[in-house]
Amino acid sequence: MKIRFRTMAALGMTLLLLTSCGGNSIPPAGTPAASPAASTRPEEVQREPVPEQQQLLYFIETQLMGPYGVYTNLQETGESAEVATGHEVLSESASLMMETAVRMGDQELFDRQWALARRTFDMEGGFSYRFSPKQEKRYPVNAAVDDLRMIGALYEAGQHFGKPEYTEEAEQYGIRFYKNNVKNGYIYDIYDNFYKVVNEFVTLCYIDLGVVQNLSISSELKESLSHNMTGILEEGYLSDAFPFYETRYDYSTKQYSSEGINTVESLLTILHLAELGLEKPASLRYITEQVEAGTLYGKYTRDGQPMNDVRSTAIYALTAMIGAELGDSSLYQSSIGRMNEFRVTDEASPLYGGFGDPAAEQAYSFDNLMALLAYSYKAQ
Repeated sequence: MKIRFRTMAALGMTLLLLTSCGGNSIPPAGTPAASPAASTRPEEVQREPVPEQQQLLYFIETQLMGPYGVYTNLQETGESAEVATGHEVLSESASLMMETAVRMGDQELFDRQWALARRTFDMEGGFSYRFSPKQEKRYPVNAAVDDLRMIGALYEAGQHFGKPEYTEEAEQYGIRFYKNNVKNGYIYDIYDNFYKVVNEFVTLCYIDLGVVQNLSISSELKESLSHNMTGILEEGYLSDAFPFYETRYDYSTKQYSSEGINTVESLLTILHLAELGLEKPASLRYITEQVEAGTLYGKYTRDGQPMNDVRSTAIYALTAMIGAELGDSSLYQSSIGRMNEFRVTDEASPLYGGFGDPAAEQAYSFDNLMALLAYSYKAQ
């Protein structure tokens, strides 16, 4: 068992680089369009769907969607790499489509995406994080953040669409999640459906506190889990000088660690905190300043020095969501404007309406789905 557990720990490190929290969006989403789209007007964010959202959804459904879900990348590959590539599909993508469908109020889209996700990813112990059609392989591990997002979307769908069967499914899957991904009151990144073990740490952006507080478990267990995971998030704060968050917390060593601070991961952590009013004011100030300047980059040192000059669609999609969640219309609109700089506006391009690199014909699922989700938010 020790050998197997060490194998799982190594696999967990691999998954950390591959999935969820935006693993497939680290490469640049593309260069800004030659003719940037006009910034979203205040009246547009109050209507749904906005034209950009309609065009993006059409691009995803006609170019990025296959029989098992949204392709990880527009270009097909052998699908045998350690990271998800080509027309492999991720539970991350399914959960983002489900959440977007609820926010759009599109029950037909939600019904279709949930049926597809359940058929593609559902295992005995959780939702497989990845499926390769070409290899006919369903990977035997889940990703806590994606399971939680699916569960949350089911709860929201049950309430929004008046379908109690979705609420019942959310409760059942929530109980399963707690049984497998929670040990001694703490969430672990992955559960191996074959070896029946977890890894040794939690990635901070995996901790979706809002969904945790809705899990169908006893109030005592829920209180303990929420308290423990909130503490791990808040103690992972770097500093007011660089108000982002550590990457992971290792339960065996009781230490935080980061191989550079990934901006998408920290922004997702901040979004989860903002949903419960737990965001740091310094984080909001820093994000606002960087969005206005167009200088929010993909990776930083722990003291806030940029490690690259990558600006991605997903980064600005997340700052838009944070702005909307906090009722900051200015941050939402400026973020959408920055995000739209990456839209493909050439109507002759196969990528028209999407986010990607037309020259290389590359388009990543995470960037496009985060943009679609960002459009569905409302800034108050």
